[in-house]
Amino acid sequence: MAAGIAGPAFLLGLVIAGVAATANALSSAQLAAEYPRSGGTYEYGHRVLAPAVGFAAGWMFLASKIAAAGTVALGLAGYLGGFLPVPPRVVAVAAIALFTALNYFGVRRSSRVNLAIVAVSLATLLLFVGLGAGAFRAENLRPFAPGGWRGMLEASAILFFAYTGYARIATLGEEVREPRATIPRAVLITIVGAILLYLAVALVAVGAAGAGAMAATAAPLRVAADRSGFPWLGAVVSIGGVTAMLGVVLSQLLGLSRMAFAMARRGDLPRFLEHVGRRSGVPDRAVVAVGGIAAVVAATGTLVTVASAAAFTILVYYGIANLAALRMPRRAKLYPDVVPVVGLAACALLAGSLAPRTIATGIALLAAGFAARWLSRRGRAGA
Repeated sequence: MAAGIAGPAFLLGLVIAGVAATANALSSAQLAAEYPRSGGTYEYGHRVLAPAVGFAAGWMFLASKIAAAGTVALGLAGYLGGFLPVPPRVVAVAAIALFTALNYFGVRRSSRVNLAIVAVSLATLLLFVGLGAGAFRAENLRPFAPGGWRGMLEASAILFFAYTGYARIATLGEEVREPRATIPRAVLITIVGAILLYLAVALVAVGAAGAGAMAATAAPLRVAADRSGFPWLGAVVSIGGVTAMLGVVLSQLLGLSRMAFAMARRGDLPRFLEHVGRRSGVPDRAVVAVGGIAAVVAATGTLVTVASAAAFTILVYYGIANLAALRMPRRAKLYPDVVPVVGLAACALLAGSLAPRTIATGIALLAAGFAARWLSRRGRAGA
């Protein structure tokens, strides 16, 4: 999508998104270190800003990550289609159902599976970079920015959500040993590693295949690998694409269930979602609920629609995170205020660069969340 919007200039969009994500990551890290409770920015907004702002953050997180889970599940279907002639929506829904079940049985088991998935994915991407670099053609970078600055910023906004895995580290604050030391370190390792890897992969891919070819497929790395001169590399990259997408679906559902649990605990979502399984120790009802909604998104949405929605809502979420970081007590801050200021400005710039229809949909979604919250609380008060 980013290549189709900005052409090869999506590479600069990737850098801009990485800078914004780094500032947001540092803000999230210091917040998570000070307030190590499930819920991430939802919790920080409640504590540091106002309950309504915290709700807005939690609601937009749920909207973004449910859309992102649907996006990634559809991407998984694109790569798996190179091996099996299975309808993409069937693959997407099946993947979400599988990992909902895995999350249901406990975070430790989920983490082991995710570690194995990440190892395979990283090995495949590094192989792609090493072997695909020989197919790089400078002419594939021309024209460099057919969409101008507007297109590059819109591409950056769409790419931003690919960096935001560190948000799920913060949502697990209650399940981490020594959160003040562990969470900031994990967040920084994650974001720096992602920036370097994404840039290497994107540069090789666009240099080998060109932005037009990347934009025309749901499996752009396979297209680039097929032009590397190694006939087997496309199949290997497809395997890596499948495992990478599986890992993201798994971790998306993990973070979603913890957010739903945190919001239910405060009464911002139905109370039955705060139930914790006696044997698994996980919020089992929240796991099932968010998995079911994500499956519906994957079954009914299109890649462009759900990815755009995910981009806008996650930018709102991180805008609130940066506001909370600015308002933290001085003694609790790990980084200077320039970090959240940069993060907040970047979130506003990137969110404003998205299509007007996407922005309007995101605002309507937020309004619907507040309406549902008001009705729910009024109903409980009346009871």
